[in-house]
Amino acid sequence: MPSKPRLPARPAGDAGNALFSELGAEAPADLKGQPLAARMRPRELDEYVGQAHLVGPGRILRRAIDAGQLPAMVLWGPPGTGKTTLAAIAARRAKARFVPLSAVSSGVVELRKVIQEARALRSATGERTVLFIDEIHRFNKAQQDAVLPYVENGDVIMIGATTENPSFEVISALLSRTRVFTLQPLSEDDVRVVVRRAVADARGLAGRVTLDADAEDALVAVSNGDARVALNALELASDASGDGSVTLAAVKEAMQRRSLLYDRAGDQHYDTISAYIKSLRGSDPDASLYWLMRMIDAGEDPIFIARRLVILAAEDVGLADPQALVLASAAQQAVHLIGMPEGYFPLAEATIYLALAPKSDSVKAARGRLDHDIEETRVDPVPLHLRNAVTGLMRGMGYGKGYRYAHDAPGHFDPDETFLPASLQGRRYYEPTDIGAEAELKRRVEQIRRSVQGRARARTGDTSGSPPASD
Repeated sequence: MPSKPRLPARPAGDAGNALFSELGAEAPADLKGQPLAARMRPRELDEYVGQAHLVGPGRILRRAIDAGQLPAMVLWGPPGTGKTTLAAIAARRAKARFVPLSAVSSGVVELRKVIQEARALRSATGERTVLFIDEIHRFNKAQQDAVLPYVENGDVIMIGATTENPSFEVISALLSRTRVFTLQPLSEDDVRVVVRRAVADARGLAGRVTLDADAEDALVAVSNGDARVALNALELASDASGDGSVTLAAVKEAMQRRSLLYDRAGDQHYDTISAYIKSLRGSDPDASLYWLMRMIDAGEDPIFIARRLVILAAEDVGLADPQALVLASAAQQAVHLIGMPEGYFPLAEATIYLALAPKSDSVKAARGRLDHDIEETRVDPVPLHLRNAVTGLMRGMGYGKGYRYAHDAPGHFDPDETFLPASLQGRRYYEPTDIGAEAELKRRVEQIRRSVQGRARARTGDTSGSPPASD
């Protein structure tokens, strides 16, 4: 486990400025006019906050950076966790030229220009180039292919940054030539260090503002591990402060609302819906409602949520409570009809009902057995007695011959009739549970199977009483 950062005392006046006095009393001229988050960007690993699992003492990435021997790598993590900063520090330690490109606004032309310059520089001076590609997941396959040979030849040291899972967003050929390092959201202690440093540091707000304790707590809590969010809100609140005192009210006004890590097409979308479904399946209504509200608050498509409820009702509740599918389908229809925000209520009602409903996956288990037999056994024709004889030719070929009409039998069930191909007689696909409403179905299916087995033994003269083998 990475160690927690040591928190400096809350900055106050000149004593607070001394906390980060190594930078001098005034901010460098080249930083003036830049946003607070840019001015406070760490320049060395000693200033870097968080990611101790990667850059802590003795860690492999830390050793590589200290030695100036950088592998091609992809830095994967949420926004505001230090991906760009880490890449810039690594390039500086390696005494390499640092060239940042954004995959949002750059293409193959810009890539090739940078690579040509890097090759010329390396040939003339031996200096290497770190090509930093921000949002690398925005590059399409052709653009990623374009950089591949130069990474392989070492013409550039590529460092990509992405908020999306590189397993899905980076082509396998490029991924196989890079190391993937995962950055975690900053802890509250990490964000607190960043905020206090910004208040006390000469590059930040030193001597200009004081930060109330409850205001600091709010900045830390609502930033969700994103240092940039915290610093941007701090700067906005400080600019609006007339007397230099940043209060809780000023921070709340600057933040407006909590920063949610959510992308309707990205990892957070899939991770959150996964947590929601697993909470429903695990019969936890409180957790289910929490993840539901997280998705709604982040702007998730409510119809997508409703569809997943319908799927879960059939797949995980199943016949233990057949009413679950009815209610989930009604919730989907209601959300489609009334929209949001009122659509929360049918979604929440269905969420609570499905979380508390008895669970059965017997229908899904039957599907697995069916898939096996469909794949592994021969495809026998439909037995003649089950085919419709709609023409004289068909009747002459035996279509429908010997079919026993169920409603003509006592109880509207004929145990002598068979419906599977001969090679699959006796197969069992549906195995009901004894949970909820399915318990009655289990009693019924066992009664039917006993009757069928008894008649089968009578036809074969088997008096042992043991049922025929079945899967």
